[in-house]
Amino acid sequence: MDISEPKINREEILVLQDNDFTSRHVCIVSGAGTGIGRATAMAAAANNLIAVGLDINEEEGRKTEQMVREMGGQMLFIRTDLTKDDEIERAVQAASQQGRIRYVANIAGIQHIDAVEDFPMEKYDLMMRIMLRAPFLISKLTIPHMKQNPDGVGVIGNMASVHAHITTIRKPVYNITKFGLRALSQSIAAEGAGKIRSFSVSTGFVKTPLALNQIPAQAKQRGITPEEVVRDVMMGGSRVKEMMSPIEVANLFIFGFSRFARYLVGGDLLFDGGMVLTY
Repeated sequence: MDISEPKINREEILVLQDNDFTSRHVCIVSGAGTGIGRATAMAAAANNLIAVGLDINEEEGRKTEQMVREMGGQMLFIRTDLTKDDEIERAVQAASQQGRIRYVANIAGIQHIDAVEDFPMEKYDLMMRIMLRAPFLISKLTIPHMKQNPDGVGVIGNMASVHAHITTIRKPVYNITKFGLRALSQSIAAEGAGKIRSFSVSTGFVKTPLALNQIPAQAKQRGITPEEVVRDVMMGGSRVKEMMSPIEVANLFIFGFSRFARYLVGGDLLFDGGMVLTY
């Protein structure tokens, strides 16, 4: 069982024929330094959009920018601390100079595992700022730009999780933020009059640094192998016993942004291998 983060090959990227997928339009992607964010920035660029990637990790963000350019796409990386409003404001303003802001993928996230009674409030505050407040602020700042587009159209996708449908123990704040992102998506869509669409993407475990870094500790704690952690613990409730790749998730954002998803208005793309709804 391969439990390393996979490389992204262009042939794995969903490329759609959409008149709005042009170099006139900007797609802002938070968390673009690694994992799903990196894959989404690459997929957006492969679909002729100008990707504007935000991440606090400048080294990895620059790598993503280079990977996009080597693929022949366009990307601007902006080092952004999502806990600081002024940095988010500057990033959105810089993105607007690249073209018309039409798409946003709020993906950045972190994890902390503790029971409610033991959870450090500084971690609570940090996770809420990065994973719920920042997506709200990015949406608040980009919606006016979308309304100024000639057709008044824009789409905001939010990275939720199976933890936006079910909760697991010792991840209370992760659960709260992911439920919140579904509510944010529905709120934006309710106000968007069908022109400003919003949706969420809910997956199980994905081969990202965030998920993969949890495996060794869980293996040691439980006295089992890393492979058994993936198969029996992480994927225990899934009908498909393999973690998704970041590009498979990125492709869902591309579909959600596209003309093929015009009725995806506040909805959630649940691609979880059957973890939530089957038994």
